[in-house]
Amino acid sequence: MSSTNKITVINFIDQIWNLNRFEKMEDYISNDFVDYSLPAALSNNKEGMKNWIINTGNSFKHETIINTIVAEGNHVIIEITMQLKHIGNWRGIAPTGLQITTNGYRHYKLKNGKIIAHWALIDGNAIANQLTTSSTSKNHC
Repeated sequence: MSSTNKITVINFIDQIWNLNRFEKMEDYISNDFVDYSLPAALSNNKEGMKNWIINTGNSFKHETIINTIVAEGNHVIIEITMQLKHIGNWRGIAPTGLQITTNGYRHYKLKNGKIIAHWALIDGNAIANQLTTSSTSKNHC
């Protein structure tokens, strides 16, 4: 089961996060899905997650790369690198066009071959630091 769950998470990251093929969400996400990592302004269900991915895409052209994947039973944890190009406003920072990266972790719980829960720890401070440091250093050159 662990290897099947790994494949589900890998495909989910590729199809939904990287390619924005939202028509395939039903293939990966359970109807009773709960996302424990979304901001309070978004619902913690499938639609909230979709809106988060869309909002991320409005601020950044992004690709998630899975560096490490570990699965045990119905849990899959991935360590990721996000490659980002800053194309829209993010946390009050106007688009810079900069290419940056950040790292993080995502934890998925699966049941019957579909994701039923998600937790994330993504280093948003690293994003902000790269955007503001690079913007500041450009202004001083």
